[in-house]
Amino acid sequence: MHRIGTWLATAILLGIPAAGIAQDRYFVSDGVRIRYIDQGTGEPVVFLHGLGGSVESWSSVGIFQDLARDHRVIAFDARGHGKSDKPHDPKQYGRQMALDVVRLLDHVGIPRAHVVGYSLGGMLTSQLLTLRPDRFITATLIAGGGRFGVSPDAKRELEQQAREVEAECVSRSLIIALAPADMPKPTDDRIRELSKECFADSTRDRFAMAALMRSRSDQVVSPAAAARITVPTLGIVGSADGMKSGLDSLADMRPDVKIVLVDGATHAGPRGILTRPELMAALREFISAHPAR
Repeated sequence: MHRIGTWLATAILLGIPAAGIAQDRYFVSDGVRIRYIDQGTGEPVVFLHGLGGSVESWSSVGIFQDLARDHRVIAFDARGHGKSDKPHDPKQYGRQMALDVVRLLDHVGIPRAHVVGYSLGGMLTSQLLTLRPDRFITATLIAGGGRFGVSPDAKRELEQQAREVEAECVSRSLIIALAPADMPKPTDDRIRELSKECFADSTRDRFAMAALMRSRSDQVVSPAAAARITVPTLGIVGSADGMKSGLDSLADMRPDVKIVLVDGATHAGPRGILTRPELMAALREFISAHPAR
């Protein structure tokens, strides 16, 4: 049985990996030890999870296993997450998180891949499109279109979130911002519950997560750079997702991006986009329509 937990407001889907998932492997990416799993044969697909997630974000809902039936599928714990190293220096995050994909592809000997990112992973994928478009067959952005600017107010908000995480292990303001658009905002009691769960989880490092949050200005993609991308790109987002605006902005910059809107889906939780069958159908259709040349 799967269980659903929440951390840092994303309510990232966690769970017990199904039998048959590949064993953990590790490689060193610019001095940071990264955990990954690699399974299946066929065209390669690389998965990037969301904030607070891990490779289990994909395996617990069956997405990893589904694609591994006829693809070579790789998922990894981003630095600061899961079983990967968790540096406390903001300089170890930023664009280095996107470039970890390139280093992983080099490590396993793959020149190009279908890259699929969820939430934070979608933002990293969007940035990587502007840094190394040559390493993509396609890009799929799930509930995360990219960071297209950081205003002074946004910088203050990011610093507030980092301080909240250092103090409570979760960010109250981020939890509220990512709450389903069609549901009441989380109560103080619920936020305290999430904080307690976070402190009790030995895999969580709140200082590493705060460092990541302080690095997000280094993940900004300029609209001009985004508009120049020609890699086939799919966007998938729920109609009740507070982060839908990011993919709307990307679609304005790049009219060629195909957007799939999943009615009633939220960012995470019981109605989260990763649990919806429409996501798997859209992802498979898109990848099949754009084979590697």
